[in-house]
Amino acid sequence: MLITEYRLDLVIQALRTILPLEHPADTSLRYFFQAERVGSNERALIAETVFGVLRHRLLLEHACTTPAAAANKATPRRMALAYWVRFGGYNVRELTPLFKVNEAEWLGQVKGIKAEELPLSIQAELPEWIIEKLRAQRSEQDILALGLSMQAAAPLDLRVNSLKANRDELLHGLSAEGVQAVATPYSPLGIRVSGKPALNKSPLFLGGRFEVQDEGSQLLGFLLAPKRNDMVVDFCAGAGGKTLMLGAMMNSQGRLYAWDISEKRLANLKPRLARSGLSNVQPQLIAHENDSKIKRLAGKIDRVLVDAPCSGLGTLRRNPDLKFRQSEKSLAELTQKQASILAAASKLVKIGGRLVYATCSVLNEENQAIVESFLGQHPEFTLLPAGEALAQQKIALEMGDYLQLLPQQHGTDGFFAAVLERKS
Repeated sequence: MLITEYRLDLVIQALRTILPLEHPADTSLRYFFQAERVGSNERALIAETVFGVLRHRLLLEHACTTPAAAANKATPRRMALAYWVRFGGYNVRELTPLFKVNEAEWLGQVKGIKAEELPLSIQAELPEWIIEKLRAQRSEQDILALGLSMQAAAPLDLRVNSLKANRDELLHGLSAEGVQAVATPYSPLGIRVSGKPALNKSPLFLGGRFEVQDEGSQLLGFLLAPKRNDMVVDFCAGAGGKTLMLGAMMNSQGRLYAWDISEKRLANLKPRLARSGLSNVQPQLIAHENDSKIKRLAGKIDRVLVDAPCSGLGTLRRNPDLKFRQSEKSLAELTQKQASILAAASKLVKIGGRLVYATCSVLNEENQAIVESFLGQHPEFTLLPAGEALAQQKIALEMGDYLQLLPQQHGTDGFFAAVLERKS
């Protein structure tokens, strides 16, 4: 796309609005588009540049504050220009009409920065505090591979609604609509789509035959493995992506409670629920993890899923702003919450029942440490190795005690899960 002064100005305005990161980047961008009444062509350029700058922010800030950068300051204007030249596929010559004095020379040097000579945090595009947390559990080579994989955009994954279609039918239907798609390697219900087709207008989507859901997230449903007439609780249901999967796995039989503390998130579940054809889901607002609704069902539930509130650092391909919006302080608050939610949810599980604790984080503090602490305090629960739970569902994926998915290894978001069974 040709970059004009008008388009550059719009991008600068958007970056000024979003880079303070007072709110999630996607929310801020949506409000910006509404306020500025931005056209569709400009929207694509702005969104790509904003998220590109967030993915590569540490290198771009370095490039904007080197001695070669005359102004020596990482302004939104300079960040946008540096992004386009370094990562956006534009050459210095085609952007020359936009330049101020000395910018052409500086941008020529930006193109030549040798990333491998920079500190690990800049190469991996992860703030230093996250690097330090990861160093306790991974080699520098692994951290770099993880960081590099998080700088790419995530693919678009769909989950077949098994109540209304099977995967082969849906692949055929998508092909007929001109959508390029293939089966995902691990989830038997997953489909990976090429490009960014407008699937929300597809008759297949409107007819409830599929939902957008990362393949890693789909595997959580197979770890929980609910049966047809079970009583099941999705403890932190959010907008209900996993709830809908569990309901379909139950063939719309039994009872499935979708709990969340956010009325807005549960409201977003309603249209999805209507499309899905499910009749066994009961969305319910709870005040907190010790709500009286939970006490009434203590010891009665066959399957409980706790997709706990977390740092979201496994989803940086989609939400690159999270690495700058989280901190050591917010992490400490989250781990307290996670331990409290897991303990509360465990009270629901009947003898012989199953509890799956999951996060979309790659940090040990939110994952193994929470589970190990819980097991130390709750001897009535034992760990079922995740690899074994997947094998029971005929999913060929090598895993040990825990499910640990990584974008560079599995092509999914970063996910963690533990399968806990109540024995007594």
